Amino acid sequence: MALDTEQAAQTAARRVVLLVATRKGAWLYHGDPARSAWRTDGPHFLGHIISHLRLDPRDGRTLLAAAKTGHLGPTIFRSTDLGRHWQEAERPPAFAAVGAGAEGRAVDHTFWLTPGHPDEADVWYAGTSPQGLFRSDDGGINWAPFSCLNDDMLYRKWMGTVQDGTPDGPKLHSIIVDPRDAAHLYMAMSSGGVHESTDGGKSFHPLIDGLEVVEGFDRGDATFHDPHCVRLAPNRPDRLYQQNHCGIYRLDRPATTWQRIGRSMPAEVGDIGFPLVVHPRDADTAWVFPMDGSTVWPRTSPGGKPAVYATHDAGESWQRLDTGLPAGDAWWTVKRQAMTADARDPVGLYFGTTSGELWASRDEGRTWDCIARHLPEIYAVEAAELAV
Repeated sequence: MALDTEQAAQTAARRVVLLVATRKGAWLYHGDPARSAWRTDGPHFLGHIISHLRLDPRDGRTLLAAAKTGHLGPTIFRSTDLGRHWQEAERPPAFAAVGAGAEGRAVDHTFWLTPGHPDEADVWYAGTSPQGLFRSDDGGINWAPFSCLNDDMLYRKWMGTVQDGTPDGPKLHSIIVDPRDAAHLYMAMSSGGVHESTDGGKSFHPLIDGLEVVEGFDRGDATFHDPHCVRLAPNRPDRLYQQNHCGIYRLDRPATTWQRIGRSMPAEVGDIGFPLVVHPRDADTAWVFPMDGSTVWPRTSPGGKPAVYATHDAGESWQRLDTGLPAGDAWWTVKRQAMTADARDPVGLYFGTTSGELWASRDEGRTWDCIARHLPEIYAVEAAELAV
């Protein structure tokens, strides 16, 4: 769906910046207005594990970085000048202390950052490993446990243990704020399922009907559900897409049963992967990046031939988009936070790979260019827009 004349004029007066979080630091790539040339800013936090880097869309200048450092442990860094200067959070996410003899938990790292509703200027949410949900009301300076679920014994059961096998540890992710209602929240846990709150986080309830699980396990038990990435369609907030451990799904509210739309993917490719991106103005269009989902889960592109797949009919059919990508011997994949889109017309798509390459498309995935090589393993890529 194209921008109207007024929107196009506003967009032309902005430029895209890519926020790249890696295993050994963070980089910002500033694009020119045509998105044809990119200026590198970084590294920031060289040697630190950066799980997520986000720009606050409400002020266009505040950056938050979820970091894990050798000497400071898990923390949050904040910049109010687009990364020129950084300050550590005064109180980063941490689980509540427990009494003597009780079993407590410690945050290993913050995995996911989400800005709050546009009407809540300084609110941020964070998801951690092991699974925890936290909130800041002062722009990311101080964080506190949020909602009931961190210590709810049923949710703790669904979260499993840190030995459950999720690479880099179990995690809470895909924190979504309904743009129409600040009290309407979604989040997902790997493992532990997808959950919804309609009362501002006072309570959550599972949204797992229709989702499949690994053969031999009970799909009625949230413990065995492993959502990889959940996205809301920006122009139709009642539509959710999900890339799951067991396929690609769509949910159109108020329905509560997910529909598996990955069955229409080519059989030789399958519908297993980690990231998923939704078009900012067309709820029927979404993109995924499949990986080899064979028995041993090698976490590489199928056959060493990477490609993005797009749907323009809400999952009824999928199209392979690989022009410019390696034709073979490319044994990498894309993590759940490492694929994103801008809001330009046509939409720009971007992804970062486990081998440290950053790829960009200015035409909604039809053609691809590699704009950076030899970075550390890329954990997350976000696209934001700044005034020229």
